[in-house]
Amino acid sequence: MFGRGTWLLAGAAVVTCIVLIGPGEPVGARSTAPLPAEDVRDVVPNRVVTWNICNPCDEGNIGRAADIAALAPQVIGMQEACVRDVERVREYLKRRHGLEYHVEYGSVLRNRGRCGGTPWNQGAFGQAILSAAPMTDRVSVEYPDGGSEDRGYMAVTTAVDGQPVRVFNTHLAQRRQESVRAGQVRVLAAEVARHDRAIVLGDFNAVPGSAELKGMWKVAADADPGCRPSSSGNCTPTTDWRLKFDYVFLRGASPAKQGVQLTPNSDHDLVHADVSLKAAP
Repeated sequence: MFGRGTWLLAGAAVVTCIVLIGPGEPVGARSTAPLPAEDVRDVVPNRVVTWNICNPCDEGNIGRAADIAALAPQVIGMQEACVRDVERVREYLKRRHGLEYHVEYGSVLRNRGRCGGTPWNQGAFGQAILSAAPMTDRVSVEYPDGGSEDRGYMAVTTAVDGQPVRVFNTHLAQRRQESVRAGQVRVLAAEVARHDRAIVLGDFNAVPGSAELKGMWKVAADADPGCRPSSSGNCTPTTDWRLKFDYVFLRGASPAKQGVQLTPNSDHDLVHADVSLKAAP
């Protein structure tokens, strides 16, 4: 029989573990049994999504997976992505929705406050790309100046609309850091310009008419044909504060459909676009 002191020590150890590792999913939320074959779904082969999933936030990965599954994109770029959250989202997409994705990471920061972990192994934070097709030639670049927090971009080559394309995913410096973002855009746009065909996903933390985005508009266009630097007021908001910060920039590709899916699971909405690369060089 254990004494009261033993139980108190055990309880304290559990609490300490939870504090160090961070909150988990609801008890019983994870399922290890595969879906029946008739429930396995197909992705939309020409659909791409960008989404800042918000970290640290209280939203659970079950809701995040459901938001993604509702669109079933071929490719999704996530920002503010903790590796362990992305892995859980992938599991829920597979087990609950029949959607299976490859993953590549562009982590630029290890931070226990954002991503949990232990003091000696803090969670990795940054960007992630999920793709229904395999990905190759991954690069992960940290911007020379991240502003108030390390920021960067990642890129992979994968298939969209049945065609190979270079996909970028980025998160620029936080608001009120315009000069920092301008420098980051110069780095990113120079790399995008090297490719005849590219899709650039991300949270740019700037509205379309912002001076710091001029470099991006020179090398690519937003998937929303009605959203241009001179038409900021006509662009659909993508954040809880009703501003457009999130973009699907296209180079050597044309948009077929574009939209914004509202969600309670982040302070950013999901921006999705169906694109055509068939006629691209």
